Amino acid sequence: MTDTLPLSPEIVRPAQEAGRLEPRTAVFRMRVGQAMTVAPLAARTSDTLEAVVRMMDGADTSSVVLTDTDDRPAGIVTEQDIARRAAFRLSGDTVAAEFMSRPVKSIEAGEYLYRAIAMMRRAGLRHMPVVDSSGVLVGMLDLHAALGFASRTLMDQIDSLTQDTDVAGMARVKSAQVDLADQLFRDNIPATDIQALLSGINLDIYRRVVDRNIAAMAEGGLGPPPAEFTVIVMGSGGRGESFLFPDQDNGFIIDDYPDDRHTEIDGWFINLAERMVMDLDRIGLPLCMGFVMATNPLWRKTQSQWRHQVSLWSNKKSSTVLRHCDIFFDFRAAWGPAEKARALRAHVTKTAKGNALLLNQMFQSELDHEPALGWFRRFKTMSKTDAPGFKGYLNLKHTGTMPLVEGVRLLTLREGIQANPTLERIPALHAADVLSTDEADELTGAYRHISHLLLRQQIADFKAGKLVTNYVHPSVLTRREAHVLKDSFEAIRNFQIRIRGDFTGTVL
Repeated sequence: MTDTLPLSPEIVRPAQEAGRLEPRTAVFRMRVGQAMTVAPLAARTSDTLEAVVRMMDGADTSSVVLTDTDDRPAGIVTEQDIARRAAFRLSGDTVAAEFMSRPVKSIEAGEYLYRAIAMMRRAGLRHMPVVDSSGVLVGMLDLHAALGFASRTLMDQIDSLTQDTDVAGMARVKSAQVDLADQLFRDNIPATDIQALLSGINLDIYRRVVDRNIAAMAEGGLGPPPAEFTVIVMGSGGRGESFLFPDQDNGFIIDDYPDDRHTEIDGWFINLAERMVMDLDRIGLPLCMGFVMATNPLWRKTQSQWRHQVSLWSNKKSSTVLRHCDIFFDFRAAWGPAEKARALRAHVTKTAKGNALLLNQMFQSELDHEPALGWFRRFKTMSKTDAPGFKGYLNLKHTGTMPLVEGVRLLTLREGIQANPTLERIPALHAADVLSTDEADELTGAYRHISHLLLRQQIADFKAGKLVTNYVHPSVLTRREAHVLKDSFEAIRNFQIRIRGDFTGTVL
């Protein structure tokens, strides 16, 4: 493997950690950009056969990518192409466009490596061009080299995570997530890293479900999408912090279209939304009981309508509106052009920055999410009334991660910071001198520890055939784990006191 090109943080971070991962699970954290050959041999589609052969011979490589004038892959030529289709058949001045293999499959540098391995094996490809987010060639992935990161014992697991695109196949993918999470957990991979991977697999499920249904609608005579659009996921999935079985929080951002075509165009998207959410539910991503799904017109809007909606939300005092903001302000693209999500993110950031009314109201709506720590550092467990069937348990989401996530999000909104995952927001706030070094360290540690305990319990419950929830009984904690959990709750409580002062001017 050669050195990689400069990549975005979400690609570079796993690369920095790859050295400490167990070899049998490293492939599930690595990105294509970490395994590709940079500066791959490339030629233009207008280059001649003689020139291409000389290039391959001089570089001692078995393939060359043919690009268009914008440096986007247009085809590929391999040794097999030369031997089977060109040698002794074509003259040396034949242009590459006439004998290259096309269309060429490519993959983005930020895609997970295991997905690339599965794609190449199923398509019978030895080489695959790697592109950046704009489609420009940045590298080449060799299947043999990629397989070096995955032992043969992992291939069945890779296959199980990349099932065919029918609903039954994707349901098996969802089930296989638990096995993967368990394996990674036993290899001491941080729970937050596992959450990011689970979230990525869920995004892949979204992509395949949408592709499948768009194709089905076209085949059924409903035509292609009548306007360009992006599917977004919100909440924990939008932050890349999903646990085992998150419910659906999704929406559509649709390009603006003429008002007189609303019935026609919105009807098409209603149809797609209904198909999408039902397929996701059958696969294992449950329907949202709060109807935060693209089937609800509140979450299915054009870009202009979304901007107007966000502006309206920012000036209203309503508990319903505030709940919507809590869910919506954490989102990311799941399918379609990510630019639409980024543009909307920029508008949200601009609207919320310094908006004292909105941020204060959001803070007030989140006051009931308090860490479960009482007098003399004793745990405040659930009562029979609070949670039937879970008396004596701790709800580590509502009394742990949620108040921390909410507080960090409020500060990033106030400061106009566009970072999304909680563990990226905390250092961003520290860099902006909003959080002290100690605060950032304590909150990061608290989030990691609570996520660890919660994911461990969910895996154990699933393997035992129990209902997977956010509840953990204190009796399953070691003495040290309980002590660190109390420290974590205390750090979150101190953080809430600090936020109260920031947003209301009062101190408890």
